[in-house]
Parts: sequence; structure tokens; C-alpha cells
Amino acid sequence: MAVNGLEEAGDPAALKRHRTLFRAVKRRRNPPLRRTDITVTDEAAVKRAVKAAALGNAMEWFDFGIYSYLAVTIGHVFFPSGNDTAQLISSFATFAVSFLVRPLGGMFFGPMGDKIGRKKVLALTMILMAIGTFAIGLIPSYATIGFWAPALLILFRLIQGFSTGGEYGGASTFIAEYAPDKRRGFFGSFLEFGTLAGYIGAAGLVTILTALLGDGGMESWGWRVPFLVAGPLGLVGLYLRLRLDETPAFQKLEDESTHSASEAAHVETTAKGDLAKIFRDHWPTLVLCVCLVGAYNVTNYTLLSYMPTYLTDELDYDESHGLLLLIGTMAVLLLVINQVGRLSDRIGRKPLLMAGMLGFLVLSAPAFLLLHQGSVLAVSGGMLLLGFSLVCLLGTMSAALPALFPTDVRYGSLSVGYNLSASLFGGTTPLVVTALISVTGTDMMPAYYAMAAALVGVASVAAMKETARRPLAGSPPAVATDEEAAALVESKAPVPRF
Repeated sequence: MAVNGLEEAGDPAALKRHRTLFRAVKRRRNPPLRRTDITVTDEAAVKRAVKAAALGNAMEWFDFGIYSYLAVTIGHVFFPSGNDTAQLISSFATFAVSFLVRPLGGMFFGPMGDKIGRKKVLALTMILMAIGTFAIGLIPSYATIGFWAPALLILFRLIQGFSTGGEYGGASTFIAEYAPDKRRGFFGSFLEFGTLAGYIGAAGLVTILTALLGDGGMESWGWRVPFLVAGPLGLVGLYLRLRLDETPAFQKLEDESTHSASEAAHVETTAKGDLAKIFRDHWPTLVLCVCLVGAYNVTNYTLLSYMPTYLTDELDYDESHGLLLLIGTMAVLLLVINQVGRLSDRIGRKPLLMAGMLGFLVLSAPAFLLLHQGSVLAVSGGMLLLGFSLVCLLGTMSAALPALFPTDVRYGSLSVGYNLSASLFGGTTPLVVTALISVTGTDMMPAYYAMAAALVGVASVAAMKETARRPLAGSPPAVATDEEAAALVESKAPVPRF
């Protein structure tokens, strides 16, 4: 008490004589970390959150996969006949148009998720996505209603794009804020597990329908089935999401008691969800996010969306055979993606992200040269070269991106950055590559485009900070057990020496 009284009285002579003592007392009164600052996660709750977020992501990519794999058929159904290339470009242009509104969706849903919570916004995006996808399956063909067919297709694609603007940022934030710090990579990898599962489901369904109905049956009515299936899937995803609690990090942010806690658990709430704040205060990180996501999306869409069309249109591969090979490649990636996430928890995000970017930079050209050989073995080898590079990104990115931004603006910042980049470089990839091949006459353009994107990715990964096994910015530490929490408190409270 005497020491406290001297400190409070501000006695400079006493402070000078007993610096070590006063530092020790200050540490005792304001410890670097308290037990109440630490979030001990509930593993059952984490698994429910991961399941709900991953299913929503699977539905999103099921939809985008359907459109990509049916691009040729959709071109025939919704656009005037005459030139097959023009129909394909029109189809991919409609695919790309939904990406034009994704940044608007991100700007709308992202800050909303920072204001009212992650759970409510993710439920809303799920409803809109299901409506948009289901409605596409009901549109009459161009032969039936003429101009209104592509007009309605674009309208519902815009609804899908707008809702998707709040999906990835929210889902990755949701998982990241639920997961313990030391396992964020592992749990985050399930989000992209959902991506691959959605693509596999779409490719598998299209392949089965094509085999059963043939090209004529698919163009007549078979193409509608995958879109109509997305409606019930959306209701299942909505049910799972509505059963979840809000994330612990967001609850801490809302809880006024945490605002007076120690510096380790302090979180800002001023101007929460303010879009202007995101651009004003976080623009350097926003630029880094755009570059990372741009490189990631170009390589992602090149393999998972564009590849079947490339094999069919440029290399004269049978459509069903190309889809089967892609399904095989994605199945292999599905087996290893969670181990990649687990590895990122051990060695860090940056080494794996750099490995993926360098893989695309070095291996894209050899991979496409293998594709040109035409044999099943060569095509499979080329796709696996791209696939193993991609899985380094897929298994790591969903844990790395949310960690770039603090809790109070995480959903909004990630939604804005991710969707700006996806709009510019993601959904446009099939359209740009198809147009470049048409203009240049070389079918190696996908490789060159992926290499250019990977070069940007290498520079971006080099500039980012390592975030593995560390608390999210603006959030208290999150651990899996009480014992781990106690050990963490003890490690942050060094014994004073006099």
C-alpha cells in the first residue's frame, strides 16, 4: 500500500530510487493478460459453425460450378444461334456480370455484419443465393421468349452476385472467430473443402445428366435440374446457420465489460461497420488483400471453372471425359486440403502461400503443355500439377485473409477487398482467357495469365505478416482448453526480479 501511495502521489525521488519495484507493482496491478481475457472455445460449437459455413460455401460454388460446366449449353439455350464462339463468350460474359455487383454486395453486407452480427447476415445471403439459383432453372429459353431470356438470366445472376458479396467474407470470418488460434488453419480449410465439394457435386451432376440425356436432352430441359436442386440445398444451409450462436469474438466486441479489460483484450468499437473508416484507416491492408485474392482467384477459376471448357473447345476433348478428369483431380485435392490447413498451423501461412504462388509461376506452362498431349495420363498429370499448387492456396487462404483485419471491421474489410478483387480478376478469368485465345490464336494464354497472376501473388505474400498461432487482431486470445488458457496467462506474467 505504501508503494501504491508513493506511486499515486507521483514522488519522483521514490520512483527514481525504486524503478524495478514500481515496474513490478504496475505489472501486478495491470497484468499483460488475465484469465477472463481469454476465450476458451467449445469444440462442438466450433464444428457446428464450420459445418454451417462450409455448406454455404459449397452451395455457392455448386452454383458457379454448374454455370461454368454448362457454359456451352447455356450459350445455346439463352443466346441467338449462329456463331458458337460468340455464344460461348456471351455465356461467360453473363457469368462475369454477377461479379460486377459483388463489390456492391460486399460493401452492403460486410459493414452490416460488423454492425448486427455475422450470423444474421450469413442467413440473409444464403436466402438470396438460393432464390437466384433456383430462379435461373425456371427461365424459358431464347427460342421461347427471345430477348427476355438473357435479360432474366442476367437479372438473377446479379442477385446471385450481390448475395455472394457477403458470403465468403462472412463465412471465413465466422470460422476464424470461432476457431482456437492454434487450429485456425485446420478449421478454416473446411471452408475451401466446401468449395471443392460444391464443384465436385456440380461436375458430377452435370456429367451424370449429360450421360443419361445426351446433348439434346440437356439443351431441352436437363440443364435446369442442377439449378433447381440448389433451392432445397439453400434451405438446409439456412436451417444450419440459424441454429448457430454469434461468434465469440463478436460477442466480446459487443460486451461492454471487455472494453475495460487489459490491453491484451482491448477492442475498438468506434465507427464500427463504417465503410469510410475501412478505406481511410485500412487501405494498405485492403490493397494487399485485393492483390492476394486476385492472384488466388485467377488461378482458382482457371483450374476449377474454366478447365472443362478449355479441354472441350480448344483441345477437342469430349465434354464428359474432361469433367470426369476434373472431378478426379478435385477428389485428390479434397483428400489433402485439411492436412494443408493443419500444416499451415504448424509452419505458418506464408510458406504454404508462397509455395502455391511459385508453383503456378513455374508449373503453369509445363502443365498446359502436358494438357496438349491429349492422353488421359498427360491431361491428368497437367491438372494435378496445377491442383497441388492450388491446394496450397485453398488450404491456407481462408485462415490468412480474416487475420489481416481487426475484429471491428473484419467482415466489412474482407468482404470489400475480396469482392473487389473477385470482380476484377476472378469471374472475368474465363471471359478474358477465351477472348485472349480468340485474339492471339494461341491456346497457351491460360498458362500465361495464371503466371502473371502468380507473380503478383509472390510479391503480395512476401509483403504480408505471418499470423499463424496468434490471436486475431483486435480480439482476445482463443484457446481450446482451460489448461491452455492457464498456461498462456502464466507465460505472459514473468516473475519480477529485484
